[in-house]
Amino acid sequence: MDLTRHLHTFGYYLKQRYGEPVHKLSLAGGFTCPNRDGTLGRGGCTFCNVRSFGREAAELSISQQLAREKRKTDRARKYLAYFQAYTSTYAEVETLRALYDEAVASADVVGLCVGTRPDCVPDAALDLLASYQDKGSEVWLELGLQTAHDRTQALIRRGHTLADYQDAVQRAHARGLKVCAHLIAGLPGENAGDAHATLQTVLDIGVEGLKLHPLMIVRGSRMAAQYRRGEVMPMVLDDYAELAASLIRHTPREVVYHRISATAQAPTLIAPEWCGPRWSALQAIGERLARDGGQGAALGGGWPARDCVSEY
Repeated sequence: MDLTRHLHTFGYYLKQRYGEPVHKLSLAGGFTCPNRDGTLGRGGCTFCNVRSFGREAAELSISQQLAREKRKTDRARKYLAYFQAYTSTYAEVETLRALYDEAVASADVVGLCVGTRPDCVPDAALDLLASYQDKGSEVWLELGLQTAHDRTQALIRRGHTLADYQDAVQRAHARGLKVCAHLIAGLPGENAGDAHATLQTVLDIGVEGLKLHPLMIVRGSRMAAQYRRGEVMPMVLDDYAELAASLIRHTPREVVYHRISATAQAPTLIAPEWCGPRWSALQAIGERLARDGGQGAALGGGWPARDCVSEY
């Protein structure tokens, strides 16, 4: 199923800008996280197993990681350098500059996507990111909000609040930076109404992109122990697909969906099993969008059909 017929995908957005496919290459910059190094806490958020992230940073330079990731794809000639692992603005600005400069030094790398926490984006880091955009690079600041409900933030030991997110977005937008908010559906104690309230809050604050993920139980996380005790239960596929499709229908068509699900593999993934296969959730969500209307349909105007390959 071609999701771009019902959804404003990141792949479609990039192809419109560059006239050809652009792939994101995941990188690890050797960062840590204030929720692990003792600044805010230790052990990370309850859903996180960061042992799966960033080991290669100690072994490979950014240039070496880029070369390795490029060898994995033959479907693109242009790339975005995606600093994914840990909190990728959590360092002195000169350290950030050296890493980001190395990433964009290659002529086929057209921009940066930087994943981080809302409470770890000082003005100096935002100024640095804006400087790449001013030179013509595609730049996205990816902020891990997860939920707009502070009660849930506390429950999952996230270590920041909605106010931190709003402040970070406002300062990023003041510099013309595009923001992609990461949201998790199915967090403990939350229902579909809570997810819709989170979406509306993010839209009201202002956002250019969204990443939507189901809650996954992964080995090595605090939540894995909670799952074994029966305290946490991830969503079944049908429920997640219904919720994701509804959220998409309530999203304005100009907002870019960078992702609408997530996957993990054994032995890291404990539950739900449907997060193992790559296409299960995408197919289920796509069927519901085709049936009930695509992005923006609940707002009075759906996403038009497109003859463009989706990228996930």
